[in-house]
Amino acid sequence: MARPREFETDDAIERAMQVFWQRGYKDASLPDLLEGMGLTRGSLYKAFKDKKNLFLLVLNRYETAQVDTAVEILKDQNVPDGKDRILAVFKSVLTAVNNGDHRGCLLCTATGSAAADDPDIAKVVKSGLTKMQHGFEVALAESSSLVGLDTAKRNELAKILLTQYIGLRMLARSRLPLGILENSTSAVNDILARAA
Repeated sequence: MARPREFETDDAIERAMQVFWQRGYKDASLPDLLEGMGLTRGSLYKAFKDKKNLFLLVLNRYETAQVDTAVEILKDQNVPDGKDRILAVFKSVLTAVNNGDHRGCLLCTATGSAAADDPDIAKVVKSGLTKMQHGFEVALAESSSLVGLDTAKRNELAKILLTQYIGLRMLARSRLPLGILENSTSAVNDILARAA
């Protein structure tokens, strides 16, 4: 008779996410994961097969928990002006850093690491970043100061905002003074003003 699994899968994935978020895919060693997840080697391999499969599950969870939340802000009809939504997303990064969260973005970290060389990981990362870009496109389309932008210009501006967002989230990991991060957010406001 097989022994019942002695851990909650969702909880284990959440704990793995924290390890990968802090250390990155490549630098998260098996001992780091086992300690962070509270599992034995056998339990980890039986439940998740290998490190890559575990990371893919973590990235999917991250997309649902973090990316979807940011996209909800960008599409929030309770905030009438899309520009205000965009600024709110960037300010949320500053708020997190100000509250001591220097983890940045797990997708952004994966993008800038060797993990992105793996086609399966790259596909999940691309999905999350594309979702963010689309969220920016929606917010731009619903910005009163940018109603004159055609679709092509709006899409280009969304790509610029995505680049700024990735940069800001990476800077959050650097532990640079908050003022530097605030300047980045001010630059986003300037970009939007120039586009109007």
